[in-house]
Amino acid sequence: MTYCVGIEVDEGLVFAADTRTNASLDDVRVHRKLHEFEFPGQAVFVLMAAGNLATTQLLVSRLRRDAEEQRPESLVGYRYLFEVAEYVGRVLVDSQVKSNTPEHGHDGVNTQATLILGGQVGNERPGLYMIYPLGNAIAASPETPFLQIGESKYGKPILDRIIRSHTRLDDAARTAVVSLDSTVRSNLSVGLPFDLVLLRAGDLHITQRMRLAADSPLYADIHGNWSRRLEQAVAALPRFPWESGDHDQRS
Repeated sequence: MTYCVGIEVDEGLVFAADTRTNASLDDVRVHRKLHEFEFPGQAVFVLMAAGNLATTQLLVSRLRRDAEEQRPESLVGYRYLFEVAEYVGRVLVDSQVKSNTPEHGHDGVNTQATLILGGQVGNERPGLYMIYPLGNAIAASPETPFLQIGESKYGKPILDRIIRSHTRLDDAARTAVVSLDSTVRSNLSVGLPFDLVLLRAGDLHITQRMRLAADSPLYADIHGNWSRRLEQAVAALPRFPWESGDHDQRS
């Protein structure tokens, strides 16, 4: 019951996530799935999670504790983002094991989670990783400049058509919102509000953050414009040979 997308373009990174964790007919719950970690002048990270909520909460708590206590193994204990991804993968594996114990009330329950981690360490350029339940990770690349977790299939077509490495950061953010909006329209388990974060290369802090609710004017405008433009695009497509001359003239 999640959809998160991370986008890496030349100008920086975009992170977008829904907040629905339960979607039964009489029990709709909301919980933040996008987590920020800022260390002024040193590094900045954003983490998004899909999967077991208890595992995610334990993972985030441990990451914050390790950083606050300045442990050697922490978000600020490494010089490169791939090393941070490896560290987060180790914490994820351990958190899954701890969550799946009788004392946590989850014996036998699937405690796996999948993560998207992105950010920048020092002068290294920003990067984006997907971290799997086994702790291994893959990086976004110029050929695959976006990563998705959760209910990814509904929002993928717009990303495939629009996102390239040279896409402007703000355009990438709009595309992420449309990707989420398309998923909400097709899948009840993904829902508003959306969390949106932009990280511009070199800033070493969150450049922009926003929460879009159903009654947010900006979201309503994006949602309405996208629907209308799609209808107009379909209406403007070439006519079939069997259609009347009147239809051809109107096109």
